Amino acid sequence: MDDIIPAAEDAYAEALRFIRALTAFGVNLGLERMEALLELLGRPERGLPVVHIGGTNGKGSVLALLRGILTQAGHKVGAFVSPHLEDYRERITLDGVMISGADVAAGVGKMKPLLAQLLAEGVEHPTEFEVSTALALDYFAARRPDYVLLEVGLGGAIDSTNVAEPLLSVLTSISFDHPDYLGDTLEKIAIVKAGIIKPGVPVISAPQPPEVMRVLRRTAAERGSRLIEVGRDVKWSRTGRPPRDAMDYYSPDRVYTGLDIGLRGGHQRLNAAVALTAAEWLRSERGARVTPGAARRGLAAAAWPGRQELLLCGGKRFLLDGAHNEEGMRTLAAALREYAGGDYRRDRLILCLGVLADKEIAKMVALIAPLAARIIVVRPDSPRAAFAETAALAAACAGEELVEAIADPIAGLEACRRAAGPDDLICVTGSFYMLGAVRAYLKKPRKEMIV
Repeated sequence: MDDIIPAAEDAYAEALRFIRALTAFGVNLGLERMEALLELLGRPERGLPVVHIGGTNGKGSVLALLRGILTQAGHKVGAFVSPHLEDYRERITLDGVMISGADVAAGVGKMKPLLAQLLAEGVEHPTEFEVSTALALDYFAARRPDYVLLEVGLGGAIDSTNVAEPLLSVLTSISFDHPDYLGDTLEKIAIVKAGIIKPGVPVISAPQPPEVMRVLRRTAAERGSRLIEVGRDVKWSRTGRPPRDAMDYYSPDRVYTGLDIGLRGGHQRLNAAVALTAAEWLRSERGARVTPGAARRGLAAAAWPGRQELLLCGGKRFLLDGAHNEEGMRTLAAALREYAGGDYRRDRLILCLGVLADKEIAKMVALIAPLAARIIVVRPDSPRAAFAETAALAAACAGEELVEAIADPIAGLEACRRAAGPDDLICVTGSFYMLGAVRAYLKKPRKEMIV
């Protein structure tokens, strides 16, 4: 909190306590509370130049890549993401700079009487995510960025960000996640995710399973929205060899060759193609100043913590990846296999795994466990976390013998460190709730760490 002067620090800490207390209201989907709160705030979302980004996996990466391009093009770019890793202020940024603690405190102070008014009027209390979304929209409305990149939290149609009136909607890959909220089939999930497609507003989609694409095409047609399909309307292809994740890109207007991508993993080529398609649409239809040079620099400079992020600490290597669902774990496993024979050989991979109880634990573990020589399972700091013993059992059932359950994530990390040889890689994956704590710990000075 370096930007917070002492006089404002207490106010920020109090605002954070207030926001965290709102988690007691849990996940409560629907737009009624959000609409009522924004009405009292003066409808800050209206007129904001929003690019609305939904999907299951890759939302944050696409946002980071698109932000990189637009920033390199000289645009003022706001972004709202969730969850954060280490600092709540990561959720709301302007030109990559986090909202100040003082602005968080001021925003919460502004909303407290409005929340009380809603309760007095018989409206249910907004959730933590709804208040955070409203805080972001109000913050951006006062600063008028050229573009606001808004990441969907959960689902689409019933997510609090769906109050936005976007210039463009973007859908990353859609797969199984949160079946209790979104549905137990891909088609049902796709219907909810497609809720961000607004009448007459173009939508860009990553390649999707057939049943998902049928839903998107039908929804776009019903709402008079142009659907741009990456892989059909624009093309991309891989170039270079790992770890140089480069690609070529072909659209009716422009061809790019040898694009370097700042984010690790072969799957980021697809995310880069989606982001570049969005940037090209903003250029051709909204006058964005996206030059070939800006696109090239933006993709190469993009960074997104906790997504196949490599950290060096105490002479050991740690790969952090927020693979928090089955598809995310499949992507991580594919990336590890892609580099097989080099840094990621099975006998040199130690896995630190922490997942939430509402995930398909057995399927996730089955995808990643066979790649590791040793697995230490921990329990993320979340009321939704799976007990370490449960995930350890799932790993053991997958045929892995060197499995140990250590509830505390930091203690588990240190156990991984002690077990790792000089050439080993420690892969920390699963819940973002665990990843943030681990990342903050690894960045501490050595004297503050457990040894």
